[in-house]
Amino acid sequence: MPLLDPTTWQSRPLSGPEHTVTEPATGEQLATVTLATGEDVEAAAEAGRAAQAEWARAPHFVRAAVLRKAGDLFGAHAEELREWLVREAGGITGKADFELHVAAQECYEAAALASRPAGQVLPTEGPRLSYTRRVPVGVVGVIAPFNAPLILSIRSVAPALALGNAVVLKPDPRTAVCGGLALAAVFAEAGLPEGLLHVLPGGAETGQALVADPRIPVISFTGSTGAGRHVGEAAGRHLKRAHLELGGNSALVVLEDADLEAVISTAAWGSFFHQGQICMTTGRHLVHASLYDEYVERLAAKADSLAVGDPHRDQVHLGPLIDQGQLDKVHALVESSTAGGAKLAAGGTHDRLFYRPTVLADTDDDTPAYTEEVFGPVAPVRSFTGADEAAALAAASPYGLSLGIVTRDAARGLELAERIPTGIVHINDQTVNDEAVAPFGGVAASGTGSRFGGDANLDAFTDVRWTTVRGDVAQYPF
Repeated sequence: MPLLDPTTWQSRPLSGPEHTVTEPATGEQLATVTLATGEDVEAAAEAGRAAQAEWARAPHFVRAAVLRKAGDLFGAHAEELREWLVREAGGITGKADFELHVAAQECYEAAALASRPAGQVLPTEGPRLSYTRRVPVGVVGVIAPFNAPLILSIRSVAPALALGNAVVLKPDPRTAVCGGLALAAVFAEAGLPEGLLHVLPGGAETGQALVADPRIPVISFTGSTGAGRHVGEAAGRHLKRAHLELGGNSALVVLEDADLEAVISTAAWGSFFHQGQICMTTGRHLVHASLYDEYVERLAAKADSLAVGDPHRDQVHLGPLIDQGQLDKVHALVESSTAGGAKLAAGGTHDRLFYRPTVLADTDDDTPAYTEEVFGPVAPVRSFTGADEAAALAAASPYGLSLGIVTRDAARGLELAERIPTGIVHINDQTVNDEAVAPFGGVAASGTGSRFGGDANLDAFTDVRWTTVRGDVAQYPF
């Protein structure tokens, strides 16, 4: 039987307007969903709080079993979910399969969290037992974007549930199914008790209500830096934790000893995977001057060789951008960059939402596509003459998410990386990497640090409670 049934996938009626989910590649209507309002957030938060206490008291192996079953279901329903990821989010099949793999792994890793040591015994001055233990925060609010909708929802939802919390998830309406309703269906089939996971597709107003609700003490937000600033400011006013995974403009540094034959595939993948709609996308190619001309030529040739089209019906390397607004933004950045002196080495054109992979040469600090996060398939290239200049250029960005360094001398690459503020570093690889076992997060304008993977999840979705126990009632001087 299909996992997703449009007649039942929103079992809790919502009070907002209807929203049409469309296929970016064709404009075809895929589904109709009801959006959530602030009243729906209030109802979900209250229901989550009511159900959470019993879930938190459940033995760890009960919660772990639900998470393991959910992981299995992402594989069992892979064909159905893959089609939604391809058609609704516009990703190629390989990208959809990667999301399904990571989603399953996130569930398996979260299952292991349920039995992690819950605290530690502390030394104490009195005749008592003193210890800490981790307790669930209660209800976690998750706000997830459109670009990797399954991964960017599940990596908060799974650990939060495993650690004994309830979750209210707000997916982007453009990917309401594969980024939200699919998770609800998976966890329902996995045996998650009712009331613990609420999926509320909606826009900014719904997100604001989520952040403001006093029953939701922790917000896990993934999205743009601009939106993240608003979430962080609002969370601060309400004295609640906000874990922010934001934008990036990541650099790939190609040193003079790099193997150009090998590096071009890495470079193209970093900029063009999923049409550049990834926070870790390689947004700046910093190439040693001795390799620069050949690098630009080879990267442009690779871009010209890539097929762009409908990923559901054709074998392509790139699918469509998510919508017209995103296309307009990408194209405006490319046009303003070339108007300012950047050389268009490849691409720069589009057919509907299908944007050709684009290479911009001769970029500098005045090139908009070099200094800003494009979120499209655009590879700005700039030269440098030495390691000091490379480090300065790579560090000269308000963002600090991911960094790639290509060199035949790995130790030299590690030394260079120490000079560049960033949350993630890959030596001899591009900037787009993700594993459920690894911490993930950026610094500066890219977010508030690592908040996924292992102990980062414990810190994100639990509170530490200090407890002491005495055999007799304590006596005091008065």
